[in-house]
Amino acid sequence: MANLWDGQNIKAMFATATRWLELNSEAINSLNVFPVPDGDTGTNMLFTMRAVMEEADKCSEQNASEVAKAMAWGALMGARGNSGVILSQILRGFSQSLEDKSAIDGATFAQAMEEASSAAYKGVSKPVEGTILTVIRESAEAAVKASHQSDDIEEILEATVKAAEESVARTPSLLPVLKEAGVVDAGGQGLLVILEGALKGLRNEPLEAPSRPVETDAISRISQAAERSEEGHVYGYCTQFLIRGEALDSASIREEIDRRSDSTVVVGDETLVRVHTHSFEPDAIVDFAKSLGEVSQVNVQNIDEQHSSLLQGGGVEDELPIATVVVAAGDGIKEVFSGLGATFVVAGGQTMNPSIRELLTAIESASAPAVIVLPNNKNIVPAARQAAALSSKLVEVVPTTSIPQGIASILAFNVESKLEDNLKTMKEALSEVRTVELTRAVRPAKVNGVKIEEGEAIGLLDGQLLASGPGPAEVVHSLAPKIKSGEYSLATVYCGAEAASSDRDGVVDSLKSCLPGVEVEVMEGGQPHYHFIISLE
Repeated sequence: MANLWDGQNIKAMFATATRWLELNSEAINSLNVFPVPDGDTGTNMLFTMRAVMEEADKCSEQNASEVAKAMAWGALMGARGNSGVILSQILRGFSQSLEDKSAIDGATFAQAMEEASSAAYKGVSKPVEGTILTVIRESAEAAVKASHQSDDIEEILEATVKAAEESVARTPSLLPVLKEAGVVDAGGQGLLVILEGALKGLRNEPLEAPSRPVETDAISRISQAAERSEEGHVYGYCTQFLIRGEALDSASIREEIDRRSDSTVVVGDETLVRVHTHSFEPDAIVDFAKSLGEVSQVNVQNIDEQHSSLLQGGGVEDELPIATVVVAAGDGIKEVFSGLGATFVVAGGQTMNPSIRELLTAIESASAPAVIVLPNNKNIVPAARQAAALSSKLVEVVPTTSIPQGIASILAFNVESKLEDNLKTMKEALSEVRTVELTRAVRPAKVNGVKIEEGEAIGLLDGQLLASGPGPAEVVHSLAPKIKSGEYSLATVYCGAEAASSDRDGVVDSLKSCLPGVEVEVMEGGQPHYHFIISLE
């Protein structure tokens, strides 16, 4: 067996890995900590890998470096959800290690795995062990160790897969929430499956549906800056630019800029880096960047003055100064956002996270020079921030993690207000609404001390599973003490695609009983998976 991989060999290995991931994706989805029917880790990683292979297929080069670059770019643009974004970081690191290499041997593969692990950890502001990060690190360590004993790629990859399998099995011992739920980390399992698929491809093994079941915010976040003021500015200057150079280190660049800024996003590789930051010292930021390489596409905006000029200046009369891009699933909920003036509604939610490319396309399609994005799901926030950092526009992400938060935020949006005023009021609005989600358990589990049987109704309050019962009405009664009766005046019930009319009546009656004096409205949301989403405000 050849002991060298060129670009086409690498492409073939990852193509097999993608097919193996496809066969395992539903099993990976089932490894959700919460026993709800919306696990999407496997789906997100699969769609990310499909984007990887779509870009790789465009590259006819034999050169390993060129194919790896194409794959890394496909991963960046096609990444979906937390797991997809961190997978893109892994492939970026893998690609960077193969710079200028026409082919790789076992030692080079081990080094690439090591760089992939390093890139993954650098991409996370607060790394958590017991996740995919642990699995990539421990499997990379095994690859390096194996490369000291053999240069045979198959032997090294076999050791890598074995270490990944053992690492995944240990994740519950590192994360108590996994142990309580009785699952391993889904992202780590997804990475294991990809490595298994690569090994199967190397060995030309047939792929059969698995008989066994086979989960990190990976981006530098645009942090929510504390309210501060300097010379009348709330957020300072939005400063964006590109740096072209050699041996650029995104992590160290971000660390240095963070010393002068309230928030920073740095994305790119060793030769090209895009920076987006809010700073009161834009000149110092740009001067620092010039010391690293060639700086271009410099865009420094005083948000106050920019918005003022947009309102007072000429241009197309019907062009909005600020656009809004929201993510939503369900015809009824999409109609709500459209009726409230959302510029673009991107289809997506649990199990169907939009890719960075899809979000970026919506952002760039808006005629407005400034865009506010409402992800409406915690798993979409990372991709939204990545899309914001890649855009040439002034883009801000209001980190809504539920549909009620998104609706409250867009209700607070005023196109005639300044951008920073909108950001402030929208974030305040999302903090004032609480979200109840009701669905059915897809498996028995124990979460947050709540013992759950398969098929039981379960209730989540602000993303935390806190109650179970025979039906959704009973779950609402169980959640009532945690909701703090008397603080709300309106409860809006969004009925899902699978909501039964009898359950709907029971939920409404329970809300009226548990929250006396609160007005209850019912709307057809049409959302999948969650029979009812309740907004309390």
